[in-house]
Amino acid sequence: MRAALVAVLVVLAVAAIVLAGRGRDGGGAAPPGRGDAPGGLEWVDPGALPPEARATIRLIEAGGPFPYSRDGAVFGNRERLLPGRPRGFYREYTVPTPGSRDRGARRLVAGGGARLLYYTDDHYRSFRAVRR
Repeated sequence: MRAALVAVLVVLAVAAIVLAGRGRDGGGAAPPGRGDAPGGLEWVDPGALPPEARATIRLIEAGGPFPYSRDGAVFGNRERLLPGRPRGFYREYTVPTPGSRDRGARRLVAGGGARLLYYTDDHYRSFRAVRR
């Protein structure tokens, strides 16, 4: 009886671990209302981004020069909205906001160099994966 109870608990624990990881790192089904991009995010075509974002993508691809001192800083992914990767994998870049007195809320986050790009216009509350 005790062995059966332990076996059931082990199966439940494994199922909970597997289900908890679905849709966050690109494995399993995406959560409802999400897209098929890595991490279950929606895709966005570069042409649908603001012109300032497209200019920032060109700077990232060229390796700079960048207008803001924080451009290229490690993005920690504390919000856990992007697929999990080791620290230092993601870098953040400012997308200028016309009329803003500071850096504004718009950012591009690059992963693996410029191989993966994510755009946010609400200061990391949501992301869209940029089609490459």
